[in-house]
Amino acid sequence: MFATIDEVLSQAKAAELWAGPLIPGYASSAPRMQIYSPIDNTCIGAIAAGSASEIEAAVVAARTTFESGIWSELPPAERKRVILAWVTLMREHAEEIAALDCVDAGKPITECLSTDVPATIETFSWFAEAADKYFGRISPTGPEAFGVIIKEPVGVVGAVLPWNFPAQMYAWKVAPALVAGNSVIVKPSELTSMSAYRLTQLAHQAGIPEGALTLVTGTGVAAGEPLGRHPDVDMVSFTGSTEVGRLFLKYSAESNLKEIVLECGGKSPQIVFEDADVAEISGQILAAAFWNMGENCSCGGRLIVHADIKEALLDQLKRGLIKWKVGLPTDPEVRIGPMIEEAHFLKVRQFLEEAGPAGARLVYGGRVHSKLGSGWYVEPTIFDGVTPAMRLFQEEVFGPVLAVTTFVTEDEAIQLANDSRYGLAASLYTNDVRRAQRISRKIKAGTVSVNGFSEGDITAPFGGRKTSGFGGRDKGMEAFDQFTQTKVIWYVNG
Repeated sequence: MFATIDEVLSQAKAAELWAGPLIPGYASSAPRMQIYSPIDNTCIGAIAAGSASEIEAAVVAARTTFESGIWSELPPAERKRVILAWVTLMREHAEEIAALDCVDAGKPITECLSTDVPATIETFSWFAEAADKYFGRISPTGPEAFGVIIKEPVGVVGAVLPWNFPAQMYAWKVAPALVAGNSVIVKPSELTSMSAYRLTQLAHQAGIPEGALTLVTGTGVAAGEPLGRHPDVDMVSFTGSTEVGRLFLKYSAESNLKEIVLECGGKSPQIVFEDADVAEISGQILAAAFWNMGENCSCGGRLIVHADIKEALLDQLKRGLIKWKVGLPTDPEVRIGPMIEEAHFLKVRQFLEEAGPAGARLVYGGRVHSKLGSGWYVEPTIFDGVTPAMRLFQEEVFGPVLAVTTFVTEDEAIQLANDSRYGLAASLYTNDVRRAQRISRKIKAGTVSVNGFSEGDITAPFGGRKTSGFGGRDKGMEAFDQFTQTKVIWYVNG
């Protein structure tokens, strides 16, 4: 393991690691914007405040590279070889990447090292190995014709990333897009650009053409909107809030009707039936609600529990939360770090302040730690008696707050679970396999996990319904679908 996180940061500062942008042959004159760590709100560097000028340069480089064929027409097995060389470099720099995400996003260092960065590396490795295993087919015609159905790269792809899983979301989009032969322009969140910058540097070092993978830093308004509106960008894959996702649809409609793939917010239910073992499942429920400080689009923020076992389950959850230490995320024992920024912290705190007057009962937590680091620390919190009419039931908190609602009948549980404008994920707990299958089919969500909290592994496609997004899936072989287009070549005999 690295000696200290401070050493990694000092090395990064000395090299101006996250200055940005990464565009071949382009010397940006963009002003810099300071970036601050949510750990203690200290300045940890600066990024280029990219704008339409940087986006234009990135698109020109990406298009030129794509049309040249040096990456897009490379045999899939050769693209695999280059990306696996990149994977080797990622492994060598894994601790550095983990440290960057820790200080940039406030993520607990233990989770960065044990979960996020290994998952990032696995994603690139898996899609690299899949490079020569995704292909078209021959149509079933008679002797009078011959149809070849092929998969081609889309072209120039914009990958717009969220701030909650910087390295991992970079991998989910960049890996399949590059493997498919596209030229990719990465636009990370201005709040968390460091690991994306470092990963892109390593890609170029591994042999990926600089024009095939460019990076532009900056705000959503200054850099994201020009990317979404650019007429020579063929598609944008976006992960983030539903509100911003709507903007990308508008940008597309008002420009070249580029394809838009959206993975947006969520308000995922966790349904617990009366036959569940509360002692066995409590850890999974806590992970669903509080992992990554609840800053997770598939966060299981709604606990819908049978009335007969609610009190026993709440007792188990309270006992389990004693182990969820709140503190500086550089501490290996910490599981709850800070909110990403003050504005988001204030939003989460408002939910805490409004829940009681709205009729919810505080079961656990409810406090903020104003004297710890930046002061943007919220302890895991549970409210009982939450009804569908409350904001806490309907709106995405994106913080460590769990809303508890009871049910009696199976139909009531299904109705409560689906009473949401979101449809990203859900989980249910029961020892009745027939019930599990029956309920899973009725839940309106892209992923339903049974007897555990999970989004599935790299082989399982991930995406949502309703206002949680549409247009494609991340992960699995299905991820290639959003980064390729289908072409039919039809031969007529005689």
